Amino acid sequence: MAALTDIRDAIRSRACSSREAVLACIEAIQACDPQLKAFVSYDGDRAIERAEEIDEQIEQGQPLGPLAGVPIAVKDNLCTSFGYTTCSSKMLEHFAAPYDAHVIQCLNAAGAVIIGKTNLDEFAMGSSTENSGLFQTKNPWDVSRVPGGSSGGSAAAVAARLVPAALGSDTGGSIRQPASFCGVTGLKPTYGRVSRYGLVAYGSSLDQIGPLAQDVRDAALLLGVIAGHDPRDSTSVQHDVPDYVAALDAPLTHVRIGVPAEYFGEGLDPEVRAAVEAALDVYRQRGAELVPVHLPHLAYAIACYYLIATAEASSNLARYDGVHYGYRSEKVTDYVDLYCASRQEGFGPEVRRRIMLGTFALSSGYYDAYYLKALKVRTLIRQDFEKAFEACDVIAGPVAPTPAFRLGEKASDPLSMYLADIYTISVNLAGLPGISIPCGRSADGLPIGLQLMGPHFGEAPLLRIAHEYQRETDWHTRTPPVCANGTKE
Repeated sequence: MAALTDIRDAIRSRACSSREAVLACIEAIQACDPQLKAFVSYDGDRAIERAEEIDEQIEQGQPLGPLAGVPIAVKDNLCTSFGYTTCSSKMLEHFAAPYDAHVIQCLNAAGAVIIGKTNLDEFAMGSSTENSGLFQTKNPWDVSRVPGGSSGGSAAAVAARLVPAALGSDTGGSIRQPASFCGVTGLKPTYGRVSRYGLVAYGSSLDQIGPLAQDVRDAALLLGVIAGHDPRDSTSVQHDVPDYVAALDAPLTHVRIGVPAEYFGEGLDPEVRAAVEAALDVYRQRGAELVPVHLPHLAYAIACYYLIATAEASSNLARYDGVHYGYRSEKVTDYVDLYCASRQEGFGPEVRRRIMLGTFALSSGYYDAYYLKALKVRTLIRQDFEKAFEACDVIAGPVAPTPAFRLGEKASDPLSMYLADIYTISVNLAGLPGISIPCGRSADGLPIGLQLMGPHFGEAPLLRIAHEYQRETDWHTRTPPVCANGTKE
């Protein structure tokens, strides 16, 4: 499967049709997805019909959108007026949304062909996609490993070349960490850059939708389509959306890259450290200045995040009560039984754990001791980044402490699983943009990602700096053993 930009250009030049591109995706999904299980659902007939509409527009010389005819996958916590929006949960297994999310409307307006919806940790709560209430997704580099989470289905689908690009959501690293584990490019935009209208909420002050693609150019193109103000989302910010693709080729001069000591301490796998340091050497050779910076409150990020995120989850998921919509237990005698049984049976163990944690943190007598303190720590973390950006343009470090771990390795140890997000969650707490790009592989052949973080609404320079690395290296072009194009390294 070619890159998104290449497919778009081929369709525009009539080197291939949208129908042919969609059929190639369908064939790839049918061949590889039974092994990977990246997709919750896909509708080939609907996609082909949409592709034929785009081909007819091209034939008639009609104006085309920036993604005209290109097949795209979307994470299954984005509402679509077609099919089901399950959040990979028994609770919403048969939920048909009555409307399209804002980003789905943007994709449709741009001419994209949405081919299917990808698997995730239930309600986006997890770091491995093992918490899906439907089935586990596997890593195309090694099917005994996790693809990361919670956007593991989107990352695996792009890595295996089942689709050229996909949308995910990132609450604490859920785009960047699976991008790192699967060897693709994943961007978490600034909070408020992309409308959350139609995104099933997990942590409302943390969630952000973003692209996963084969390279930075494709991620930039997709971000340009979905970014912008939406009055239906009160957290959407009125901020100009630049031409991200055009900005990629701007001269890269006097770049200062901040290197926080806190990202290279205890717990970092030596192979990950070596790959990230080698990537920083590439930037140094290209004339960038590496600047030491400090993020002193990083040590408190995990505790801070899992108080704020679970508190918001407790509030957001209270709506699933067995009455209005979603799963309803049949073994009940009264309303209290209905409420309790429906939530007990409809939610998986990790979702129930986070609801209970959040409810406790918000309960009378504990709000000030836990949730309020977490909000204060969040402010300190944001201030750490603001101070660091006074000395640098972007901050660089690892995405995750290790490469992809084995299926089941951390399933019985929630704290160990939570620590897998130690380098990503602070970006969400501060509302900053961050990107993961492939920068190496472990001795076992597993991808390793480099994380670059920028100031608020600094996506354009962040993408430009990430693109410079991909101009000098070819890690992003490598394909995994389980790959739709049949190649093996």
